[in-house]
Amino acid sequence: MRTVLFVIATLGLLVVSRRSLGVLRSHGFYRFFAWEAILALIVINSGVWFVEPWSPLQLASWVCLLVSLLLLVPGGYQLFAQGKPSRRRKDATLMDFEKTSVLVTSGLYGYIRHPLYGSLLFLAWGAFLKGPAWYSWCLIAVATAGLVATAKADEVECQRYFGPAYTEYMGKTRMFIPFVY
Repeated sequence: MRTVLFVIATLGLLVVSRRSLGVLRSHGFYRFFAWEAILALIVINSGVWFVEPWSPLQLASWVCLLVSLLLLVPGGYQLFAQGKPSRRRKDATLMDFEKTSVLVTSGLYGYIRHPLYGSLLFLAWGAFLKGPAWYSWCLIAVATAGLVATAKADEVECQRYFGPAYTEYMGKTRMFIPFVY
């Protein structure tokens, strides 16, 4: 059953990522592999999500998952509401909600440049902490490296589109964790 779930979800990710996978340096290319590693962590560890709920690893996992939600909901809302996605932004590798026409620099974006990728990073670590086996270490490394590569590629794309304003914004914010990284 887990294998079937993984294959079906992978097909969905392939459909969503189809335009990006042919463009090696696009952020969507790297994001696909991060998504796959996160999906694998969730599927592999699905049987132990609620085992020993008060153990330190489980508690740390739930904290990561909560932080993931706390970044996802307002970050996604802000990107859509303030970023003013526009179909006039011509980049086939971007999903519609990513085609922002206004640089968002307030709220969460006033502290970190990538709340949505940060959300995925915390989701990955939350899923990893559910059952950290040797193969999970490989998957979390792929997910983490993939999300860092995704963010760096996204920053190149944003600098190209928003110009010096984005470069200045990079100097004032962190990538994923306020005041840290």
